[in-house]
Amino acid sequence: MTAALLLAAQDVRITPGPGHPLGGYLARHGVATGTHDDLEASLIWLSTEDDPGVLWVALDALAVDAGLTRTLADAVAAAVGIDPERVLVCASHTHSGPEGWTGPLHPGLPGRRDAGLVGRMAETVTGAALRLRACRGRVRARWHAGSTEAVGGNRYRPDGPHDTSFGVLELRRDDGSPAALLFDYASHPTVLGPDNLRWSADWPGATRRELATLIGQPVAAFLQGAAGDASSRFVRRGRDHDEVRTLGGHLATSIARTLAATSATAETGPVRLSRSALHLPYREVPTLEHSLELRQSAEREWQRELACHGEDHPAVRIAQTRYEGCAMLAAMAATDRPTGCAEVPVSVVTLGEIAWLHTPFELFASLGLRIRRGSPFRHTRVIGYTDGYLGYLPDADGHRGGVYESYVTLFGPDAGDKLVEHCLKLLRAHQAGPI
Repeated sequence: MTAALLLAAQDVRITPGPGHPLGGYLARHGVATGTHDDLEASLIWLSTEDDPGVLWVALDALAVDAGLTRTLADAVAAAVGIDPERVLVCASHTHSGPEGWTGPLHPGLPGRRDAGLVGRMAETVTGAALRLRACRGRVRARWHAGSTEAVGGNRYRPDGPHDTSFGVLELRRDDGSPAALLFDYASHPTVLGPDNLRWSADWPGATRRELATLIGQPVAAFLQGAAGDASSRFVRRGRDHDEVRTLGGHLATSIARTLAATSATAETGPVRLSRSALHLPYREVPTLEHSLELRQSAEREWQRELACHGEDHPAVRIAQTRYEGCAMLAAMAATDRPTGCAEVPVSVVTLGEIAWLHTPFELFASLGLRIRRGSPFRHTRVIGYTDGYLGYLPDADGHRGGVYESYVTLFGPDAGDKLVEHCLKLLRAHQAGPI
C-alpha cells in the first residue's frame, strides 16, 4: 500500500520597513524608500503519517547564508516538531531584498548583517510554521513539466547554454481544490536594476500573483534553478515594474497552460531526503598587482562600450559586470579570504520519480544540465541558493572566457566537474537506498 501524502502550507509576508540597504548590486546607492510588492516566505511541508518528510522554506531573498539557514531551520523545525535536518531553506535571489538578512556574502563585496531584521523575519516565519500542523491534510500530487524562453536565457549570448524548462509539483486536496504548487525555473530575478530602491520579489513574485489569478489561491513556492549565467538580459524590454509583470506573467501563463493541458504523472509518498557534504578547495587568488591590472583593463573596456551604446545595452552590462568582477577580485587580493576547503551541503529530495537536487551555489546552466542528463530519476530539478551561499560556480568555458563570475568565484576551474560528479553519485546512492 502506498503512503498517503500530507501537506501543510503557508505564505507569510516578510517585507521590512524602509530605510535599510538593498542587496545584490555594487552600483546601487541609497536605502529602501518603500515597498512596491511584498517579499514573502512560502512554507511547504510534505510528509506522511509515519514519516516527517521535508519542509521547504522558500524566501524572497538575495541569499541565505549558513547562519540564516541555521536560524530558520532550527526555529521552524522546533515549531513543527521535526528534526532541523528535514528543513530546506531556499532563496529566490531577488536583487531587491534586504542586504541585512545575510550581510557580506563575498570577501570582495561589502555588506552588514542586521540582527534586528533577521530576528523579525525569523519570528514571522516561525509564526507561520506554528500554524502548519493545524492545516495539515491529505493531498494528491501530480507532476508537470514545461518550457519557456520568454523569462530568461544565457546572459552572455542568446545562443548560449540555458535550461528553458520548468517543473511544477501540483498538490490538490481530496475535493480537487488547489492546495499548493512547488515550481522552479532558472534565471536571475534582476529585471529591476540598481536604480530601484523599493522592495520587490521581481519576476518570481509576479509569477506567484498571476498564478493566483489564473488557477486560484494555492500556496505557490518558488525554487531558483541553475541560474549562475542566466538572466533576462536578452529578453527583457525594460527594467521597470511593468516588465517584471510581463515576464512573471509569461511564466505563470506557461505554467497554467501546462497544468491544464498535460497528462500529469501521479506521485505518491513517501518523501525521501538524503544529505551529504562535498569538500571543495578554495582557489588561489592572483597577486594584487595583477588583479589591479585586470581591473584597469576591464574599466577601459567598459567605458569604450558605454561610449558606443546605451547604458542598459547588453554589451555594456557585460563589460560593466566584468569590471565589477575584476574589482571584487582586487578586493579579495587585498584582504583576508577563505583558505583550505569549503564544506558544501548537497541534498536530494525525492517523491517517486521526481528528484530535487539542492546546492548552495549559483550554478552555471551547463552544470545543471549535466546533472539532469546523468540523473537516474525520470524528472530531476537542479536547485541553487539552498542551505547556505557559496557564490558562483562557473563551468570551464566561463573560466576560459574571463566572464564576471570567473573573477568572483571562490573556486577553481575544476570545481564544477567535481560538484557534478558528487551530485550524480548522491542521486544514484539515493535511488538505490531504502524506500
